[in-house]
Amino acid sequence: MAFIKLASFLSVVAAAQVVNGALTRRVTCPDGVNTATDAACCALFAVRDDIQQNLFDGGECGEDVHESLRLTFHDAIGISPLIAASTGQFGGGGADGSIAIFEDIETNFHANLGVDEIIDEQRPFIARHNISVADFIQFAGAIGVSNCPGAPQLDVFVGRLDATQPAPDKTVPEPFDTVDSILARFSDAGGFTPEEVVALLVSHTIAAADHVDPSIPGTPFDSTPEEFDTQFFIETQLRGTLFPGTGGNQGEVESPLRGEMRLQSDSELARDSRTACEWQSFVNNQAKLQSAFKAAFRKMTVLGHDESELVDCSELVPTPPPPSSSAHLPAGLTHNDIEQACAFTPFPTLPTDAGPVTTVAPVPPS
Repeated sequence: MAFIKLASFLSVVAAAQVVNGALTRRVTCPDGVNTATDAACCALFAVRDDIQQNLFDGGECGEDVHESLRLTFHDAIGISPLIAASTGQFGGGGADGSIAIFEDIETNFHANLGVDEIIDEQRPFIARHNISVADFIQFAGAIGVSNCPGAPQLDVFVGRLDATQPAPDKTVPEPFDTVDSILARFSDAGGFTPEEVVALLVSHTIAAADHVDPSIPGTPFDSTPEEFDTQFFIETQLRGTLFPGTGGNQGEVESPLRGEMRLQSDSELARDSRTACEWQSFVNNQAKLQSAFKAAFRKMTVLGHDESELVDCSELVPTPPPPSSSAHLPAGLTHNDIEQACAFTPFPTLPTDAGPVTTVAPVPPS
């Protein structure tokens, strides 16, 4: 009887192993080196290695990473069911590569000023690899972010069809837009909640502005633009005292630090009752920052597509380095410099960085 029970148990174990093996079986890619859970992902290994070495300078979190991440958003947000319903005209295809395919049209939209540079840098990589423009834009953004300490490991999908017509103008929010219009635009594009809008703005932790004040290109939005950390959410809530350049530019308000730019839209979202508490919640919560951005990015990157019809190739995204900074107030500033906006939760107590008053260096050009 004991033998029979043991045999039955072993049969169950063997069956479970067969099922598990079927779930985890991998295909050998044509290069004979890599394996993948889906053969459609095999071509991406060469793309990843090429852009890491030749677009992202050997795997750095630099200017081309910042701009590639920006491009993922500017392409994907170009979709408006409202425009389609109210005018009967094409409302955009979302993450369909239209911003690069119709570069001569979409890069002339005011909100897209400057994205032509990264489009032109990416173009040779698309030309020499078997990948759609739509897939490449989102793939490059996710791979680039993996170079940044503290970043989440983003999801990647392939199988998008390339655009056959450009997205309409006015689908990309501007830094001088009101909070009402920004929230409405995101809701129209993909049903994004105010919390998801704040999560998408985590991208500004490694971002910089080139065209808000053309006299100081490469001006970052926080004091650690090489780190995917929470400093952006801290420093947007500090009292603004100066302009880093000429001042008086549309879409810019005073910043708390020399060498740092504050967008009007970021300032207002950090202080609006609908978003202030969510904004503050990221201040000293690196884990939430990572998980919230990962989820919001995933939703954005498939706008205009049915995710179930795409292939998940997230396994190709490298594990980002761990964060090398912790939440702090910049040197020379204190908790008294915080403009408390969340009505329900006090601003967290943070240490102040040691040393002289912080001066932020611009992001060097690639």
